Amino acid sequence: MLRLENVTKKYGKFIAVNNLSLEIEEGEIFGFVGPNGAGKTTTLKMIATLLQPTSGNIFIDNIEVSQNVKKVRGIMGYMPDFFGVYDDLKVSEYLDFYGDVAGLSKEEKLQVIPDLLELVDLKNKKSEYVDSLSRGMKQRLCLARSLIHNPRLLILDEPASGMDPRARVQMKEILKELRRMGKTILISSHILPELSELCTNIGIIERGQIIESGSVDEIMRKVNKTNNIRLTVLDFTEKAMKLLKEEPVVGNVYNDDKSIEFNFEGGDKEIVYLIKKLVNNDVPVLSFKPIESNLEEIFMKVTKGDEE
Repeated sequence: MLRLENVTKKYGKFIAVNNLSLEIEEGEIFGFVGPNGAGKTTTLKMIATLLQPTSGNIFIDNIEVSQNVKKVRGIMGYMPDFFGVYDDLKVSEYLDFYGDVAGLSKEEKLQVIPDLLELVDLKNKKSEYVDSLSRGMKQRLCLARSLIHNPRLLILDEPASGMDPRARVQMKEILKELRRMGKTILISSHILPELSELCTNIGIIERGQIIESGSVDEIMRKVNKTNNIRLTVLDFTEKAMKLLKEEPVVGNVYNDDKSIEFNFEGGDKEIVYLIKKLVNNDVPVLSFKPIESNLEEIFMKVTKGDEE
């Protein structure tokens, strides 16, 4: 659905996006993660035909973007991180206006606007002035605006920025529904835990380059050379700590009141052996399971920030 080939964007000597390549399959929700100034918004604006790449090519549904701007805008919907709203319009009037911009007929607007308002949970606000809406409602209205022409690809730049927790949950559920409807979604966000729950794949960008991409689990396996294991026992014993420290595949053993955590470099056979050893030595094992890294931990490991 979306393919970037060696895309670069320069402003004078400054390189905002550096030889970036990326491919997103139809039906994916792809999360674009990176620190401020990494090149996320610049990349999204180039995909949305609002900026021209200095070099490289962007394809939407196998259509080269720079040579077919009008055609790809019919396939794609864009929601910027900062968007303008017409405060003196009512919600239904606002969508009616953008329906006209998109070239919809009166009959098409009469059909699509109620459906969009229901999708973004603003059906009861259709007669309210845009200025009276909360920030979360305005963002959902902007999402509805980007959907007015029924695009197949959605480009969302920080769609949950500034929202309270309840509004973020609502936005997440809407995006899941859009995926069920067959939409392909590219979403940038700093709300990392929610991206890990929502996205099929992520790309971590820093200094204009993709430094890691894939599913959260795939990236976690690349980043974490060892597994972190949590062992829970019925009653804490020094014996368990001693037995663990004897094993060459175990490192950095530490404990709290209820569990023991350690680094583990072995495979399935070593896990079976270790559990058997503990049980045979009368250690009352309740559970033995990996500690999953979250997206924030992965992000901190693979990005350098301002160290250099």
